[in-house]
Amino acid sequence: MARDQLVVLNALDVAKTQLYHFTAIVIAGMGFFTDAYDLFSISLVTKLLGRIYYTKPGAPKPGTLPPNVAAAVNGVALCGTLAGQLFFGWLGDKMGRKKVYGITLILMVLCSLASGLSFGSSANGAMTTLCFFRFWLGFGIGGDYPLSATIMSEYANKKTRGAFIAAVFAMQGFGILAGGIVALVVSAAFDHAFKTPTYHENPAASLAPQADYIWRIILMFGAIPAALTFYWRMKMPETARYTALVAKNAKQAASDMSKVLNVEIEVEEEKPLLSLTTTGP
Repeated sequence: MARDQLVVLNALDVAKTQLYHFTAIVIAGMGFFTDAYDLFSISLVTKLLGRIYYTKPGAPKPGTLPPNVAAAVNGVALCGTLAGQLFFGWLGDKMGRKKVYGITLILMVLCSLASGLSFGSSANGAMTTLCFFRFWLGFGIGGDYPLSATIMSEYANKKTRGAFIAAVFAMQGFGILAGGIVALVVSAAFDHAFKTPTYHENPAASLAPQADYIWRIILMFGAIPAALTFYWRMKMPETARYTALVAKNAKQAASDMSKVLNVEIEVEEEKPLLSLTTTGP
């Protein structure tokens, strides 16, 4: 390892905890927040999906998702997550954390919106398109999940690295909580606006046509926190550890970190190689 690379790494390890460290926690943590919301909000709407698309006229009870459909709707995003982790993890080492971070975020925003816009009036059409978009949503989450932790780790100093990474992971719990809150608020708002009798009182009139909007709004809401943090993610410079160790540009790493952290990193100017030739007597 070159001397300049060691200088950059040592300066980051001993840097004092500063405001930008907490900014990085929020920016990276919002990735975990969005990941958790998108992954776990589907479990809050599966009962409604069964009620809307699988209720048979005259049946004694409201419909529910068949076991195979329920497994697909709930699990397809996790399959995408596995594939996304492998692909974007490799791509992050090739292209850099910042570029791939932006790609995964855009993919998450688009697929969150597309999941809510799943088309098809039949059960097969709606569930098939929902599973398709949920897979690609999971693919984006699979890239965002490890990159958020990696970026926080590469920004943090040696003393507080564990605590900062734990703070980023803690945002996952807030994402799950937000999913429950959004589902309650949206459901309560529709219930207040469109009063219907219970299923046992009047099965035919117990489900308002507008109920189909509820699960779509809940799923699409996941695009909002991702979109709000996109600007700040793109303003973050590439992590110095990546620039110094992988891109092998210690001077650029020192310049990037000096813009956001109050650290002094002195690296030597690169000296051009001299070609020596000898001439005969």
